[in-house]
Amino acid sequence: MNVLEKVKNMQEERGWSTYKLALESGLTQSTLSNMFARGTCPTVDTLEKICDAFGISLSEFFEESDRKTHVSKEELELLRKYRALTDKEKDAVKSMINALFRK
Repeated sequence: MNVLEKVKNMQEERGWSTYKLALESGLTQSTLSNMFARGTCPTVDTLEKICDAFGISLSEFFEESDRKTHVSKEELELLRKYRALTDKEKDAVKSMINALFRK
């Protein structure tokens, strides 16, 4: 499956039109429409925006496994912020989360 087919399949899975993908990705509808009409592979920057809209990373997009986990935009943002923390800060976050689940 090529990149454009995969993007189209992901749109269909979510019931998204090209307009909806444009809104979610921050790309213009004409950019996406032209990409599909011409059959041109998106640039890495464009594909990153599309992946962000779908709540997945580029590596998840290219993953061949059938075991895909869809991550929401909010979860992806939390993961990005977590990765920017120091080890001490990460330990504090883990402790807080563990304490919430002990209730």
